[in-house]
Amino acid sequence: MTRAYIGLGSNLGDRRAQLDEALRRLDADPAVSVVAVSSFRDTEPVGVVDQPRFLNAAAALDTSLEPHELLDRLLAVERALGRDRSGERWGPRTVDLDLLLYGAAALDEPGLTVPHPRLHERRFVLEPLLELDPGLTLPDGRRLRDLLGSPEPGS
Repeated sequence: MTRAYIGLGSNLGDRRAQLDEALRRLDADPAVSVVAVSSFRDTEPVGVVDQPRFLNAAAALDTSLEPHELLDRLLAVERALGRDRSGERWGPRTVDLDLLLYGAAALDEPGLTVPHPRLHERRFVLEPLLELDPGLTLPDGRRLRDLLGSPEPGS
């Protein structure tokens, strides 16, 4: 089993219900176990700012799937919950599931880059990840805490 981390977001419809359903569907997959989920955060949109606010979270998964297989499962859950990827990039969406980290893997392949290429730029991703694992590091050894600029616990 490999520990993977995903980001979750929604800004259309019942945001919380859609994210809960995405997590339920992932956990129902015999090759995926949802181990932990961060708190949910109401956030401003990034990129296209003229759209509803997002509800974001992160989840830790244990999976026997390879990275591309896990990505395929994430995309299938998005489609099942009404995600239409033909619209504007970074536009409104019912659900968005991003593969952020996959074990210690660093991949840059067609259709899949892990760690997620914009992970280090997004507080709405870094904060929930650190909530799940305050000692989390990227495959290159950088600590997520340092990317966020957070002090050490107790300091």
